[in-house]
Amino acid sequence: MTVYGNFPGSRPRRLRTTPTMRRMVAETRLDPANLILPAFVREGIDAPVAISAMPGVQQHTLDTLRKAAVEAVSAGVCGIMLFGVPADEKKDARGTAGTDPDGILQVALRAVRQEVGDDLVIMSDLCLDEYTDHGHCGVLTADGRIDNDATLERYAEMAQVQADAGAHVVGPSGMMDGQVGVVRDALDQTGHEDVSILAYTVKYSSAFYGPFREAVGSSLMGDRKTYQQDPANARESLRELALDLEEGADMVMVKPAGPYLDILAKVADSVDVPVAAYQISGEYSMIEAAAEKGWIDREAAILESLTGIRRAGAQMILTYWATEVAQRLGRR
Repeated sequence: MTVYGNFPGSRPRRLRTTPTMRRMVAETRLDPANLILPAFVREGIDAPVAISAMPGVQQHTLDTLRKAAVEAVSAGVCGIMLFGVPADEKKDARGTAGTDPDGILQVALRAVRQEVGDDLVIMSDLCLDEYTDHGHCGVLTADGRIDNDATLERYAEMAQVQADAGAHVVGPSGMMDGQVGVVRDALDQTGHEDVSILAYTVKYSSAFYGPFREAVGSSLMGDRKTYQQDPANARESLRELALDLEEGADMVMVKPAGPYLDILAKVADSVDVPVAAYQISGEYSMIEAAAEKGWIDREAAILESLTGIRRAGAQMILTYWATEVAQRLGRR
């Protein structure tokens, strides 16, 4: 063969030669501590209910939720985000089950806190959509529009009852203007200064939420485009970010994760607070469906998708695979 001096002088492939070499020089690492498990707990059931659009995910009873929390702790997962699914007859226009101290989410928060204490960061979804008979994230006016400021009053009540029930972190997710500031004031005024706020700072009106609607038994009529963000826009995400930080957000989140890695990277580069991303139901279901068909390697695709989210800047990832992936990482 012809040798052209020392060409090529640089050989990046030298650092890819073995699995151990690749692991040693990896720039991005997944750790169980990066993972948060979203979990659904449903009122009035005595056995878990499978979510057909999300294979492997279920609506929990209180007992199976406790077990899931313990399993997450054992795997090294650091957080759990709880969503309540009330009985249909308890839904109303103002979502009063969401602020009932004995509502399903508050009962679940107390149960998980009693089970695992501070071994898991217990987070609560702070939104009205699961509890309203119209399925929107706030109170409606007579002509069917979201009343932003009336909704903020309801969020303040939700923050107080969730903190009373044992939440370490509340996650206001309704995308109302001013929600973080109102929630912070409500917590501080009721002696919950240590309860953190994970702000849903960037939450797009996404087609990928579809399976989640089944998971929470959504009663949604219409869409949420007047309060969730337009997928075409990027700059307004940074405006929302600035507002949430000014209002007292302790952590910020981008949702969905995979389709918005560019936004996640912008947010991560702009802040000095922890950044989370939510790998949502549609992202989960697409991988599970393709894997079931034999079109992709399930385990490899899961890890690749999570690594991409982590590489883009997320320190915390909400994913329905949290416990499974944490267990796998622990076996490496």
